[in-house]
Amino acid sequence: MSAANLSMPAAPSQPSTTSGDGPTEGLGAVLSNRRFTSLWLAQVATQVGGNMVLYGLTILVYTLTRSNSAVSLLILTFLVPAVIFSAVAGVYVDRIDRRLILVVTNLLRGGAFLAMVVVGDQLALIYLLNIVVSTVTTFFTPAEASMIPILVPRRQLLSANGLFTFTLQASFAVGFAIFGPLVANLAGIDALLLLVATLYFAAAGLCMTLPAHAPAGGRLTSGAIAAVGEAEHAVVSTLAQLGHGLGYIRAHRTIAWSLSYLAITASLVGVLGVLGPDFATRALGLREQDFVVVVLPLGAGLVIGVLALNAYGKYLPRRRLIEGALLTMAAMLALLSIAGPISRLLQAGAGRTGLDELGPIISLLAIVVALALAIGVTYAFVAVPSQTQLQEELPEDVRGRVFGVLNMLVSVASFLPIIIVGPVADLVGTPVVIFTSGIVIGLAGLASILFAHPPAGVHAAPGGRRAPVDPVAVTMGPLRDPEAEIEAESAMGGDAGTAATLAAVQAAGEEQEADSNPDEAQDEASRSTDR
Repeated sequence: MSAANLSMPAAPSQPSTTSGDGPTEGLGAVLSNRRFTSLWLAQVATQVGGNMVLYGLTILVYTLTRSNSAVSLLILTFLVPAVIFSAVAGVYVDRIDRRLILVVTNLLRGGAFLAMVVVGDQLALIYLLNIVVSTVTTFFTPAEASMIPILVPRRQLLSANGLFTFTLQASFAVGFAIFGPLVANLAGIDALLLLVATLYFAAAGLCMTLPAHAPAGGRLTSGAIAAVGEAEHAVVSTLAQLGHGLGYIRAHRTIAWSLSYLAITASLVGVLGVLGPDFATRALGLREQDFVVVVLPLGAGLVIGVLALNAYGKYLPRRRLIEGALLTMAAMLALLSIAGPISRLLQAGAGRTGLDELGPIISLLAIVVALALAIGVTYAFVAVPSQTQLQEELPEDVRGRVFGVLNMLVSVASFLPIIIVGPVADLVGTPVVIFTSGIVIGLAGLASILFAHPPAGVHAAPGGRRAPVDPVAVTMGPLRDPEAEIEAESAMGGDAGTAATLAAVQAAGEEQEADSNPDEAQDEASRSTDR
């Protein structure tokens, strides 16, 4: 670690994650590490619980106000604290015992959810308590991300991060689309809040089993003391910290584009969360809590997309996959905004042709479910590869500060549309806003195609020297590697011509990669010279 950072003690001795001939990498190895498993289960509890609260409070606020603007304000109480406090949180996560941070933040959030039950329908107090929860979360998130390298050896980091990424994506479907609507409809919002508070208290208990990790005895090197002073001076102003983060992003184009993609998906979730209850009641004629008919297929599509990436993501160009998903998502949103006229047109055509049996298939509800499913798949195709790119590109040192700044930047980019969509939807209608959102996402996809420089060799083809590894694929299990099978066959006396052809293909691929990305090749040569 450089002198610009805190002087940290050596990581505690790693608990044995394997025994005997057991695996040393992969999902089984990381889950055999009991301390890491405790951290992961805490993530499951808080992520699922947080998404359940997002659903429950959305329904509660819309029921109390019948206003999209009020729901917009609720979503902002989730996001604005991340913009204001993430930079500060990142600095102090690198100075304070991370286990203490994880335990205390979970206890505070669980207590806030209990307080929401007490305040009932007092909207101002609900907003205030949710701001408290969101502020505390800005300290929990970088502490959690920074704890992973402390618990697992380097060779297992990819699998560990892959499991956390998969959990992050799947928890939205499980919490917001399944358990949130289920508990809210069967037992009510108060029961949902009580259940979520219990999940957060359980997460605090799990985090208590983790090892303490803080600067050794509070001692700092002289360089680290200066760096901490500079960092604390910078975070006094959120705008100053934001400027530093933007400077880092300008110097790393792949980071900039990945953040753009993540901001788009975060904005889409916020926009649909704001407009969902109104769309369900006005466009579909349902109760506000029944907008699960839109959310559930969204979540199912997200899971399908993650599984599809596990099976085929290695073989697809990552950047082109994201761009194609953005354009498809734009088209699906545009169709969703005019689902009513489409359904009436199809039903009229079916009636004229005597195909009345197609009625259920082309009903408004069926069309909305199909479109929402497709949007969920495209969401996964954008979010998961973008997150993978960030994990590959971000520096490993000072993780708390880096994750804190990036969290702030994504929040800044994503909450701006949420400020607008609620009041605008109240004025012009929800379908118009959804259609406009589709246009904006489509323009973002076209901009990526025209202006984003695709990194050479960044695709899913196995065996490439720089080919990225999708953490979801690592988490779910290894995929077949056709090249490795050919090599094995050659080693066992197979066709020598096949082996020679394979070697030539691999050499050509490496040569093409170096030619198409000279800057990366030059960086690699420089690192070799330094070594």
